Amino acid sequence: MRVLALSPGTLQQQLERLPAVAAAAEQLKATLQVACPVAHRQAWELLPSVEKVIPFEFSDGCTMADWANLLGCVREPDFQVCFNFASGRQVNLMLGMSHIPTRIAQEGFSTTHQVQPGSGWSAQTFAPYLQAIGLQLDAEAFRLALPAKELEAARADQPAGNGPLLLMAPSEQPNDWPANQWLGLPTTIRERLASLRTQQLPSGGKLKTRATQVACSDVVLSSCPVTQLLAIYAGVPLVALGTVASNLPRREGLRSLGDAASGLQQLSDQDVLTALGF
Repeated sequence: MRVLALSPGTLQQQLERLPAVAAAAEQLKATLQVACPVAHRQAWELLPSVEKVIPFEFSDGCTMADWANLLGCVREPDFQVCFNFASGRQVNLMLGMSHIPTRIAQEGFSTTHQVQPGSGWSAQTFAPYLQAIGLQLDAEAFRLALPAKELEAARADQPAGNGPLLLMAPSEQPNDWPANQWLGLPTTIRERLASLRTQQLPSGGKLKTRATQVACSDVVLSSCPVTQLLAIYAGVPLVALGTVASNLPRREGLRSLGDAASGLQQLSDQDVLTALGF
């Protein structure tokens, strides 16, 4: 069985959809193909069940020829289910001419199962897409399956020592916690825990590399929404700066601090230390 996902949007949005689409593939014993912007294909390449990523921008600049090419890609395989996270006349025309019998979306004339966002944290809100065809979603239980060799390589790149590793990942956005406080925090913590090891992730880079570095850490401090999701999916303790608690699963080891909308500059070192458990 094959499942198709049409997934426009940011890298963060792609990652938020992973648990739902992965759960559908597991419960249906299906393989997946995903159409998404080429810049964000790395998110879907984290899922072993994805057999193909179809680059497609889902932008106003897409021509009729672009949509016709996408139609050709989705008509050739024998898809039984489509999770459509896109909207608009073009995508509905394309899906209407496809042979996919089950098409799940929030709106659109080509939709066979119309849903509304569910409750809960960001990844759990996609549960209605699965419930429409009798499936279940427990997004909190989702974990990324990362290659053992890449996890070993990430551990080899960590600072020397036997102490716990604090992985810091700033968003580097204008409203982020100030750079001098990120830089000074490890010294402050070592005054209380001399064996602490720290590693700071720069923005950008390969997503799988970031995911393995996150998975190999003992605790993550991050104002980057993408890194926060990777920590959640790795089951690693996380202090999420600027993310409201309702967008995180309710489980031990996950804490939110500050409000990105009003900026994180007002957070003190002690605020962060307290959230980290010091």
